Amino acid sequence: MRHVYRVTEVVGTSSDGIESAIEAAMERASETLRKLEWFEVTSVRGSVSGGRISEYQVTLKVGFRLESSHVETGLMDFAPGPDPD
Repeated sequence: MRHVYRVTEVVGTSSDGIESAIEAAMERASETLRKLEWFEVTSVRGSVSGGRISEYQVTLKVGFRLESSHVETGLMDFAPGPDPD
């Protein structure tokens, strides 16, 4: 079986660390994208306040599988919204 994916970019932030920033980004992306299947961290940044790290910012590329909306016409749509499964 062949699959086609669309890729979009999201940025998650957290004062608790990089992993929390990734989780924030993925949780939010999963609220609006169905068939979300993978992510890639493309950059890590942060904010500094008073000489200490105050916030982590993680940029992710996220991939979600395109769904066929009209098999007979070959038209595809990008699967917004939560997965009904």
